[in-house]
Amino acid sequence: MALTNFASLTSNQLTAWSRDFWRVARNMSFVNQFAGSGSNAMVQRITDLTKSDKGTKAVITLLADMTGDGITGDNTLEGNEEALRSYDITIELDQLRFANRIAGRLADQKSVVNFRENSRDALAYAMADRMDQLAFLTLSGVAYSQKTSGALRTTNVAAGHDLADLEYASDVSAPTTNRHRRWDASTNLTAGDVTAVAAADTITYKAIVELKAYAKDNYIRGIRGAGNQEVFHMFVTPQQMADLKLDSDFLANVRNAGVRGPSNQLFSGTSSLMVDGVMVHEFRHVFNTANATAGTSSNAGAAGYKWGADADVNGARALFCGAQALAMADIGMPEVVEDSFDYENQSGISISKIFGLRKPKFNSDYNGSTEDFGVICLDTAY
Repeated sequence: MALTNFASLTSNQLTAWSRDFWRVARNMSFVNQFAGSGSNAMVQRITDLTKSDKGTKAVITLLADMTGDGITGDNTLEGNEEALRSYDITIELDQLRFANRIAGRLADQKSVVNFRENSRDALAYAMADRMDQLAFLTLSGVAYSQKTSGALRTTNVAAGHDLADLEYASDVSAPTTNRHRRWDASTNLTAGDVTAVAAADTITYKAIVELKAYAKDNYIRGIRGAGNQEVFHMFVTPQQMADLKLDSDFLANVRNAGVRGPSNQLFSGTSSLMVDGVMVHEFRHVFNTANATAGTSSNAGAAGYKWGADADVNGARALFCGAQALAMADIGMPEVVEDSFDYENQSGISISKIFGLRKPKFNSDYNGSTEDFGVICLDTAY
């Protein structure tokens, strides 16, 4: 069995192995599918650090629209120029590490599994999965102390063992007032409030239509595609997607808008469906209360509990995203290190990556308040 001997690898070979790992991690990562370097990406990736008086930081700049109406006729323009307004969002950086360690040289010889190759795949999946979880918690405004399934994470006594210990964990913020909506079966789109979610408030095609109109009215910019058309991305849980597919209006629109036959989106098994200029994606890490605790009225709205007035309703937070909904600092290649223990009888491999996440905010000219820039949270039952 051919094994990679890290001790004999050159620096170029180590770099190539690190790149191979990161390629695997990125391919596995769901959120990386929506990342790009420019302002026309849903997740704007920043790969360079900016120097400031307080050191080097990852910075994303949001440019506000001009508000003046210009100068008419031959009236003097000089001296009446309008200053561009920009908002610099600083992204804190931290390191996340994973490692595997084999029991010993004898165990390695007995195993038919290539430890290093399988360790790379396992480490890449773990890194990609945690980055997805962190990204969706950040977009949802849910603290890293919770899982995306609503349960509270087990807290470790030792510092640095929890995702909540990351430097940018304190930058996670709840959805702003005008970016938090709830779907009510009776009154339709209304202000967000998890304690008001009822079992009947499941997501429908009408919710998508109203949410898209609401997003445009609130100047959330879509992602420009072919023909300069704006596209929005909406992320739902598998249960929310099931509710949509059982909604007659949604079913009729997807069926009639698509091609006939087995290649229609509904029958091809795809987890993404295009509806009215909104690409609806099914993803398991969209925040929900599947594993949250059922409680009573005294627990309503508390972290780790289900939703509703009596904390007994299963809910999920769909994300309606436009451009620059999330900023991700992606600094450098991962570091791959192999070490030996117990007189070189045991081998271990570790992977570390420095990155950061933040949900951009800006002062909205539409309503005069500070708002999340490119994402609206929609709470529904399922």
